[in-house]
Amino acid sequence: MDIKTLVKLTSRAWSLNILSLMHDGTPGRQASLLAATAASRTAFAASLENLVSLGFIERNPDHGHPLRPEFRLTDQGKIAAQVAKRIVSLVPSDEEFTLLRRSWTVPVLALIEEPQRFSHLRTSLISITDRALSGTLQQLEERQWVDRHLVTSVRTPYPIYGAINRGQEITRAINLASGPS
Repeated sequence: MDIKTLVKLTSRAWSLNILSLMHDGTPGRQASLLAATAASRTAFAASLENLVSLGFIERNPDHGHPLRPEFRLTDQGKIAAQVAKRIVSLVPSDEEFTLLRRSWTVPVLALIEEPQRFSHLRTSLISITDRALSGTLQQLEERQWVDRHLVTSVRTPYPIYGAINRGQEITRAINLASGPS
């Protein structure tokens, strides 16, 4: 999965969880998915709409009620659902899953399988602001998913960031399907 698609996918909090649940066989009806995610109706609806717009899920023709449609994974969605399942399965606790649901966590982790400079991350994630990137990196450091190392062997020292512990496992799960982003 390319980084732009990953950014769009994770822009809604519950998208990964919905794909993971559908991969596991949870029926594509809104009620069953909503109950399984424990998301608010508004956040759930936004995530579902995001998945439809990305082409990962579609309405199941001739199934469901017009006001309560049933959804199914598209071929592209089946691949994305496998990745989502691998990622979600690595984060069993609700506290850690809260960090995983944040917009930039998964895209940043996808890029730091090998240690990277802040400027490289910002360039690769075109639409991210410096503040959002530094905040995400700080939260990942606090959770010990990312390590910040200061390179002092040059005239102007600079930090590099690399995935460690659970962050490294998530990075591998993301990049397993597509190779390095």
